Amino acid sequence: MFSHIMVGTNDMAASKQFYDATLGALGHPPGNMDDKGRCFYFTPTGIFSLSTPINGEPACGANGGTVGFAAATPAEADAWHQAGLDNGGETLEDPPGERPGSGIYLAYLRDPAGNKICALHRLG
Repeated sequence: MFSHIMVGTNDMAASKQFYDATLGALGHPPGNMDDKGRCFYFTPTGIFSLSTPINGEPACGANGGTVGFAAATPAEADAWHQAGLDNGGETLEDPPGERPGSGIYLAYLRDPAGNKICALHRLG
């Protein structure tokens, strides 16, 4: 259904460092910068990208929005979470773990620009 997701940033260097680390923990290579100063992470199933807002206004996290990344295992979700904390992210909601009765393992962070993101592993 989705081809790509782009989130805003006010500090491309900090955001690229953060996403290179967190997405690297999920097995993805570092992002590629284009000639317009945007960063792209290409995968076989979609593209995640970073950009400073083209309207010149400050970037801000979407209130109520979350971007979720697939994790192959709970350990990979934990490594993603730790990489985020080590690279300017902030933890939020419950600690990483299985959500009772849901069949999913989740880890949540806010990136350096305030975007809410998570790593999700489907159990079983």
